Amino acid sequence: MAPRKRIGGGRRRAVTDDRRPRRRGQGELEALVLSALREAEGPATAGWVQEHLGGDLAYTTVITILTRLLEKGVVSRERAGRSFAWTPASDQAGLAARRMRKVLDAESDREAVLASFVTGLAPDDERLLRELLGHARAAEDG
Repeated sequence: MAPRKRIGGGRRRAVTDDRRPRRRGQGELEALVLSALREAEGPATAGWVQEHLGGDLAYTTVITILTRLLEKGVVSRERAGRSFAWTPASDQAGLAARRMRKVLDAESDREAVLASFVTGLAPDDERLLRELLGHARAAEDG
């Protein structure tokens, strides 16, 4: 039986075993799975992802993560026999841009958020943003 330690309020809780592996957060697992998919030479099955990650994750965990990523629009899937083959929907830059748009979409005052963002940029980043906006305008004008 594990030793017990008295915690405030008279409650008792087992002392945790420091030998257990640390629990990874959902975002960390999603990043691992996406990284594996990017290293694949084409669409990859959940079993391939699991093996590529060294078998540390249960197959059902890999499926759960892939399904969450699908719901977020981060991966796509296609039928491969009785299973699915998964593909990243975009690269790292595209995923970061998607997260930025999601944050912006959640705010009621878009102008204030954008103004605060731009004024907080380093001079080189501000210059780059101006160049990118100029290129986008030029492309629209034909």
